[in-house]
Amino acid sequence: MWGVTTPPRASTALLTDHYELTMVQAARQSGTADRRAVFELFPRRLPAGRRYGVVAGVDRALDAIEEFRFDAGTLTALEGVVDPDMLDWLASYRFSGDVWGYAEGEAYFPHSPLLVVEGTFAEAVLLETVLLSIYNHDSAIASAASRMTLAADGRPCIEMGARRTHEEAAVAAARAAYVAGFEATSNLAARARHGVPSTGTSAHSFTLLHDTEADAFRAQVQALGVGTTLLVDTYDVNEAVALAVEVAGTGLGAVRLDSGDLGLVAREVRAQLDALGATGTRIVVTSDLDEHAIAALAVAPVDAYGVGTQLVTGSGHPTCGFVYKLVAREGDDGEMVSVAKKSTDKHSIGGRKYALRRRGPSGVARAEVVGIGEAPADDGDDRPLLVRLVEGGEVVGRATLDEARARHRASVAELPRAVTMMSAGEAVIPTIFED
Repeated sequence: MWGVTTPPRASTALLTDHYELTMVQAARQSGTADRRAVFELFPRRLPAGRRYGVVAGVDRALDAIEEFRFDAGTLTALEGVVDPDMLDWLASYRFSGDVWGYAEGEAYFPHSPLLVVEGTFAEAVLLETVLLSIYNHDSAIASAASRMTLAADGRPCIEMGARRTHEEAAVAAARAAYVAGFEATSNLAARARHGVPSTGTSAHSFTLLHDTEADAFRAQVQALGVGTTLLVDTYDVNEAVALAVEVAGTGLGAVRLDSGDLGLVAREVRAQLDALGATGTRIVVTSDLDEHAIAALAVAPVDAYGVGTQLVTGSGHPTCGFVYKLVAREGDDGEMVSVAKKSTDKHSIGGRKYALRRRGPSGVARAEVVGIGEAPADDGDDRPLLVRLVEGGEVVGRATLDEARARHRASVAELPRAVTMMSAGEAVIPTIFED
């Protein structure tokens, strides 16, 4: 196993919005900045047609909280944004509160309290933008990836979308996809930083570089061994498959198809490989796949899928629509008071939240139960969802990627069977509030 390398961390304090700082400046001047506060990060709804979502980015968010520091360079950049007294306060900023949240890989539903951030108003409000940025992106990718792995039904999926998004988003996307069941990535930064397995062989340019397709195949097999994957659709697929087996022998690892009617071509290639004695050679398909295309290939002799554009763009839903709202704050008498935005189309529910997954006797989830002000009663089959992530400003809730992957598998497995449907629908379980 290779060693995971962690690059030097930069401050995350400028990954925020101007008004976060001006709010704190005004609150400090009014004497309300140090009021105890509870913020909640949650979805008001699922993306249209989705039956569930998947939480990802938790570990990255914990990194961001740890690195939310206003160093000299950061403070210089903020001159003219806030006043000198505010700059002095920022210089000593450290989040010292508590954070509870859904563990990475967990399924979520409308109004799931994915993060509960408790601290002073000034400490907690500054984290709003960076937490939303990480959670909205990574959870969108994980939610799409989860649907794709469900559609693949045990066949491996490989993430290969780095060239279709921002370079740093590509690294986060590879990590989120891995949490949700993808087996590997093409992205080497994701391998180095997060330990996501990487894979790859060659592109069409490698074939075109050589005088003949046979020369290209021989060069690749000589360098990478007969277990490699040969790309067979640069010219004529039938001729390329025959050449591939001739060059590598019947022990050829795999062939890759990147164009055409993938289902039809895969059947033809499978028949040809079997006739040539290469019965163990796998067929990998790529080319703008999404969960619907993968589902359509379920009956085709396809062994693995490479997914790029549709994965890193959330398969039509590049954000989850999460919001970060103040739901409780300290009153003049020192007691906590529930607060909430009451506009018609952006209604929020006040009060500190607790959550559990209500399950039936067979272990199948029946509802997302959210308690307001106190934990909902466990009827004996329920599973608490909130875990402590930060205590007194110290990160205490890190999980490994393997743990997140296992949690994702278990979480999705306990959902009703309708979760496997790729057609548009409503959330597979309702969200119930108890107070």
